[in-house]
Amino acid sequence: MNSTDPKQVSRSEPNSVTAINVLLEPDSTMLEQCEATNARLLGVFPHGFALDDAHRPHITLLQRFVRTTDLDEIFAAAEQSIACVDVLGLRLEAYTYYYIPSGDLGLAGIVAKPNSTLRQLQQDLIDGLARYTVTTGNSDAFVTTPADPVIDPMLIEYVTHFVPASTGEQFSPHVTTGVASRDYLDKMLAEPFEPFTFSPAGAACYQLGQYGTAATRLHGLSLRH
Repeated sequence: MNSTDPKQVSRSEPNSVTAINVLLEPDSTMLEQCEATNARLLGVFPHGFALDDAHRPHITLLQRFVRTTDLDEIFAAAEQSIACVDVLGLRLEAYTYYYIPSGDLGLAGIVAKPNSTLRQLQQDLIDGLARYTVTTGNSDAFVTTPADPVIDPMLIEYVTHFVPASTGEQFSPHVTTGVASRDYLDKMLAEPFEPFTFSPAGAACYQLGQYGTAATRLHGLSLRH
């Protein structure tokens, strides 16, 4: 293993915990916006991350620490909840930029307006996966690399308290676009934002990586057509 090879989930360890993200994959309309914003952010902060297979644009529905040995049952439970909703028929409105501060930096993204369908789907996932969750985890629960083996404690806290802190009325659907200085992001947020509509194009369960990225696709979730 070299300094860039990712450490991913291993189901052979009996006490293993995995940090998962049940998410929606956006359509080309949102992807184009994300890629343009990501290129802009990398232009001012080259040490950020590009959107690629280890940093997939997504809309988080639920983040949880779960028992790794239960992953197959978790996938089945998540798919049962997702199958009850016409996900592909959802029309979402992106209306603003945002960022999560971390020291002098910010993790930036594009925010969509929540709706009752997404909130109910999120609650169904919370209920369906409750039996498989554990209280918290550590860096071993995430996708890491030898060059970056320690997950930011703020991210561990975020996943630990995702329910209830980022659910229900606190749920803010968003797509992460990259990292930059807070000074730059403050200026970007002050710019006019032209709202646009988009739809989900897929759903999946990922293992989380640094910055809360969708780092490794664990299972694609079938959608109702």
